[in-house]
Amino acid sequence: MVEHLQHYGVITSKKVSEVMETIDRACFVPDGTPPYVDSPMAIGYNATISAPHMHATCLQLLEENLKPGMHALDIGSGTGYLTACFALMVGPQGRAVGVEHIPELVASSIQNIEKSAAAPLLKEGSLSVHVGDGRKGWPEFAPYDAIHVGAAAPEIPQALIDQLKPGGRMVIPVGNIFQDLKVVDKNQDGSLSVWSETSVRYVPLTSRDAQLRGW
Repeated sequence: MVEHLQHYGVITSKKVSEVMETIDRACFVPDGTPPYVDSPMAIGYNATISAPHMHATCLQLLEENLKPGMHALDIGSGTGYLTACFALMVGPQGRAVGVEHIPELVASSIQNIEKSAAAPLLKEGSLSVHVGDGRKGWPEFAPYDAIHVGAAAPEIPQALIDQLKPGGRMVIPVGNIFQDLKVVDKNQDGSLSVWSETSVRYVPLTSRDAQLRGW
């Protein structure tokens, strides 16, 4: 899978390729699902696990903000795959936090992580996954050097901007029908620089009830 993404120029970073080789996607997809196909997959509760090329894109965009000792927040953490990748990058001195509003997905994601190379970080406490409304972030371990949002918001939630550290970067899909993957850099003076990386199609960042109803 990683070689395929390198071949097509999606992965150019050695660090990202190492992390995606270490955190086995097979631990994170539903049983009977082919784990290494480059497409999103349903994980129940009207949620998906993103395609490997999107995970690779987001990891590369955030790589400089996922150095050892840094704090990372993964909103809509789903299966826990990307949260585990973050944890490996920031290491035991850092902090990787997943927030997911479907309790059953939080429980299964913890089981997934326990089967993966990130298990020691979960046990030691530098990696954690919480039930919560991702639109509000997770203030306990803020500010964050890196924030990833795995669902599309109509606009960037203010709580996430507030929890982004000066010098930090957030990657978030923004839009309704048509969405752009936005890269939000917070400058040292607190101002934001925002640019679009690519057009994307994500499930909406919404309430638990709306998601379970199918929006």
